[in-house]
Amino acid sequence: MTDRLIIHRAPWLLPISHPPIADGGLAVRAGRILDIGDCKQVTRSYPGAEIIDHPETVLMPGLINAHTHLELSHLAYLSQEPAPASFPGWIGHMLAKRMKVNADKDTILDAARAALTQQQAQGVVAIADISNTGFTQELVQEFQGQLLCLKEYLGLRAANVPDLLAALNQETAQTCTAHAPYSTHLDLLQALRQKARAAQQVFSIHVAESLAEHDLISQGTGAMRDFLEERGFWDGSFQPTGSNSKGAVSYLHQHGLLDRQTLCVHCIHVTEQEMDLLAETGAKVCLCPGSNRYLGVGTAPVENYLRKGLLPALGTDSLTSNPELSIWREMRLLAEEHPTVDPANILRMATLGGAEALGLDKQLGSLEAGKEARILAVRTTDSLQGRHQLHAYLVHTPQAAAQLL
Repeated sequence: MTDRLIIHRAPWLLPISHPPIADGGLAVRAGRILDIGDCKQVTRSYPGAEIIDHPETVLMPGLINAHTHLELSHLAYLSQEPAPASFPGWIGHMLAKRMKVNADKDTILDAARAALTQQQAQGVVAIADISNTGFTQELVQEFQGQLLCLKEYLGLRAANVPDLLAALNQETAQTCTAHAPYSTHLDLLQALRQKARAAQQVFSIHVAESLAEHDLISQGTGAMRDFLEERGFWDGSFQPTGSNSKGAVSYLHQHGLLDRQTLCVHCIHVTEQEMDLLAETGAKVCLCPGSNRYLGVGTAPVENYLRKGLLPALGTDSLTSNPELSIWREMRLLAEEHPTVDPANILRMATLGGAEALGLDKQLGSLEAGKEARILAVRTTDSLQGRHQLHAYLVHTPQAAAQLL
């Protein structure tokens, strides 16, 4: 970071919050954006500023990865294998491999560190990382951005809740969150939500990821119930919604767990009425196309979310369910699966959507005066004609040459 006044000049600026600017100028000082606009105009406003040229480049805000599990990176080989036939089958397979490997802390952190370094090299400036161990908290100072580490709690049996609540009460330095409605007792969910609310922190939770989850939440039946019974997690205390039209989103809303701090991750099997609940409560949505494709759990109704005024974030999920941790790839997959979605909106999801989901939109997510100068430079070609080609190029082209300024 420098106190010098610098104007970055580029053929294209992509503010995200406004249309692209051709021949743009971005004035920066002490790590903050001072001004953005036509380069000639910005230059006149700041005489004496140092000007740095970025030929054949678009400048845009850094990317946001709103959901990952870095502590599972040492098990990356799992996503190189064919996925088990069912979602509960994949959970059981992953847990069995994790137990068998029984990696020590150094091994887990080494793999997580490598994944984190790769995220940074791809232009990611903020990450929401979910872990069971809390180990990745040690990597916060190594990441040149914002690494939000959330320790995940789960436990469905009522008899285990008192001990889990006691453990949660001892968590003074660690931000905590819940795994999913199908794996976390309601009393524990509400305690975690209350803790997040008191700390004004994001409450991230896996929601509506598979049909097996939907069957359990709505009727208390199906493959997820079988899985929970086989593992001894089912004690009959879970109360389903009782309606096939009311899945995980309805369950959370029914119990007062949806608000502006709630980040619902995956959100594939969601009805129109449940999307309205998300919009009305201000809850956020994070989509993980790469993980969803690997696990074969379906595709999220992206067009409907946008039509409802919801701007989802994007996340990679973990290397156990996604062969590659790359927000660039998540954008390409989403575009492949939803060709009618404007690439401009996909770019908004990967930047501003993520910042809003993590409560960082006053600092990150767009190029605006007052925000942090976390600027990503992406090489382009001279042949791009207009904003539509620019958006499509960024979404569809692997960005090996992207780097943070």
